[in-house]
Amino acid sequence: MNDDKVILVIDDSPDTLEIIERNLVTRGYKLITATSADDGLSLLEHSRIDLVITDLKMPKVGGLEVVQHIKENFSDIEVMVITGYATLSGAVEAVKLGAEEYLAKPFTEDELNAAVERALFKLEKRRSFNQTDYYTDVFHGLYGQSSGMHKVYNMIRQVAPTPATVLITGESGTGKELIARAIHYSSPRVAEPFVTINCGAIPENLLESELFGYVKGAFTGADKSRAGFFQTADNGTIFLDEISETSLSMQVKLLRALQEKEIRMLGSSKNIPVDVRIISATNKNLEKLIENNLFREDLYYRLNVISINVPPLRSRKEDITILARIFLEKFSESFGKPPVSLSERADHALRHYNWPGNVRELENLMQRLVILSGGSVIDVIDLPENMHFSARYGTGEFKSLEEIENEHILFILKHTGDNKTRAAKILGIDRKTLREKIQRMTPQD
Repeated sequence: MNDDKVILVIDDSPDTLEIIERNLVTRGYKLITATSADDGLSLLEHSRIDLVITDLKMPKVGGLEVVQHIKENFSDIEVMVITGYATLSGAVEAVKLGAEEYLAKPFTEDELNAAVERALFKLEKRRSFNQTDYYTDVFHGLYGQSSGMHKVYNMIRQVAPTPATVLITGESGTGKELIARAIHYSSPRVAEPFVTINCGAIPENLLESELFGYVKGAFTGADKSRAGFFQTADNGTIFLDEISETSLSMQVKLLRALQEKEIRMLGSSKNIPVDVRIISATNKNLEKLIENNLFREDLYYRLNVISINVPPLRSRKEDITILARIFLEKFSESFGKPPVSLSERADHALRHYNWPGNVRELENLMQRLVILSGGSVIDVIDLPENMHFSARYGTGEFKSLEEIENEHILFILKHTGDNKTRAAKILGIDRKTLREKIQRMTPQD
């Protein structure tokens, strides 16, 4: 039975809407119709939709814009395009943007039903994967099924068996250290040490001694010799995080360690050979730093034999739900709390938030929600206030409060058949106030 599947049909032709509705309702689907893209997109914000069938050519906002909007803002909805102006370029563009099916008018009842069934089958397959197998795309502690993360996984597989230096770039909080660990633990050095150094957290006057060690008497207080991180990581991997924070003088010493495969302890005149694979990371543009004489070009090319760029969380929205579930489960277990889940509205809000702090910000939020949650389901009201707006408006278009209010009033009036008494009740205002608001919206001669 199809009675649990809701299909939204957007077409400016009443005849087409009637044909599609008659055909699909007889097969047990629930149908919602809209005669414009604006109305259809508004309905998406307020209804649970499984499949959107949209016309390609419509006034103002066309079908391609609808497809792109849905794919960027509603990852759990399939899209199907229909058009009376079928062209190869139109079909290609629609599929590239994310449409699962493309039908040319006029189409037969069998063609329509087959296309709908194929689109919904793909939806069920994806939902089943997301609900039961979201741990499948786990790669040494990295989670995600987005195309961006699969590129990262492929790069790790390719570079791990080699001794090449790797530069990992990406915004803060994207998981660059996890990627460095994945490279090490997929490499022949897996049984050897993996040593992490945050170059930005160690004072400049201590960084050399921390990296290369020092001999007794090298400076005041050096009452005995001590090995540095490079010696500790011998035969293994050393991860230099925030490599951009090192001084030019320190960069010269790092360059020598890479070129000569040997280091010199502070206060010593003897070179010590080391066999260390170097992986470095930065959230800054090293090429810009080179232009400003803040980073050595020769060191950059030594570090950047292989480059891996980690996509920000906002560009891999399909991973947000997966990561949120994993973090909720992780913290519920570690804090001995009952399992909690996200409501559809909360999940929608998370996927539409910009995540300037990336995965780290999401992880911290899920930890806070587990600690403070008073029930088994987290809803939008439980999220920080700066996420509430994104729960309803996911287009990225900013409007004044008056514009949003006017659009909402017109939307309610349209879907109540201009019944002002009913509209006022839905809006929570009296009929007189509604009339005054309508008058303000109406241009005066």
